[in-house]
Amino acid sequence: MDFIDQIRALASRVTAAKDILQTEEATKNAMVMPFIQLLGYNVFDPLEVTPELIADVGTKKGEKVDYAILKDGKPIMLFECKKSGGDLHINHASQLFRYFHVTEARFGVLTNGLVYRFFTDLEKPNKMDEKPFFEFNMLDFRDQDVEELKKFAKSAFDLENILTTANHLKYTRAIQNTLTDWMVNPPEEFVRLVSAEFLAGKHFKSAVKDQFTLITRQAFQQLVGDKINERLKGAMTPEPVLVPEAALVDSPQAEDESFVPSPVELEAFQIIRAILRPVVKPNRVNIRDAASYCAILFDDNNRKPICRLRFNNESKLVVGLFDESKNEEKVSLESVDDLFDFADRLQACVTAYLKPASGKEAADVAVI
Repeated sequence: MDFIDQIRALASRVTAAKDILQTEEATKNAMVMPFIQLLGYNVFDPLEVTPELIADVGTKKGEKVDYAILKDGKPIMLFECKKSGGDLHINHASQLFRYFHVTEARFGVLTNGLVYRFFTDLEKPNKMDEKPFFEFNMLDFRDQDVEELKKFAKSAFDLENILTTANHLKYTRAIQNTLTDWMVNPPEEFVRLVSAEFLAGKHFKSAVKDQFTLITRQAFQQLVGDKINERLKGAMTPEPVLVPEAALVDSPQAEDESFVPSPVELEAFQIIRAILRPVVKPNRVNIRDAASYCAILFDDNNRKPICRLRFNNESKLVVGLFDESKNEEKVSLESVDDLFDFADRLQACVTAYLKPASGKEAADVAVI
């Protein structure tokens, strides 16, 4: 199993367990230890992963860091754990700060089993930074995040390589956060900058400021939305496939080769792929046009429907969900984000397709 598939499998288990784990110890056993094991470190070998490492710090005696990952007998990474979903404010990392200072470890990890924040000493040598240079969210990660996480795996661990990219990651993340804030609340200096061509010679009075702040916010958000839709349309462009004539004759419905999902259908499709990511790879979830809806299919098989997007009237969004008997239930949505409320049902539907079908089940299928 590839590293990313292992991450997805663990993410699926974490999603199921996150709300029932009430203590730090339960979180460590069910979430953090499997995460460390996934990175290739043997959690049952104290010479490789030492739980509750003790290192006296000044007048502080007997304090323990939750886990220390060792290489050649020396700590290279320190983990401080909070209970599932617990606050990860830097003020709660006091032990991590102290242990980072007195050990040779160059990386400190603060986690609640869902989010892992990686720290190092970019600002001052041997003093852990207050801001992480990398964050990995088990419930929301990209392929790029997995590639960065893989650098901490036992088989790939290279201190200098990680430190070389740490600065870049830290400032990239900081700039992204700033731009995200600006997209919602553009500061006056930014509004002045992007509006300078139109405001030449005009006084930046309150009314003008309010008008162009609103325009800047809308333009920023529309630009980002357009870029996302462009990428989605590119991802949705099918590769040419040679289909035998017999298959076209027997097909209950020939596909419309010019079919292009609407922006809201594309957004819903990507949300569904994200929901199903812990269960199957995204390329196994496909979209196909039908007379009155968009069909979301497993393995592009019209006998394996996942759901139906009945978005012909975008002011009234309806999704068709299937039960074990392939009966469709139509559910109204306020917005496509409401699809997350049905994550369990969508995942259960695909999980059922992954199981070998019995004779009756194989015959009892829905045809779109």
